[in-house]
Amino acid sequence: MKPDIKPVNLNQYRKDKARAEDKARADQNAVKFGRTKAQKLREAAKLEQVRKNLDQHEFE
Repeated sequence: MKPDIKPVNLNQYRKDKARAEDKARADQNAVKFGRTKAQKLREAAKLEQVRKNLDQHEFE
């Protein structure tokens, strides 16, 4: 009996490996640099509040 050996497309294997490495790097960067949507909205609201406060104190 012959073992069932399937041929492997080396180009596809190489591309799959590269995709997996890119995904791992992206996940690490998301943890390191990423912010949640709530954090982004909170920061935008804070900046808007500061901008309005400065506009109220502006001389004309």
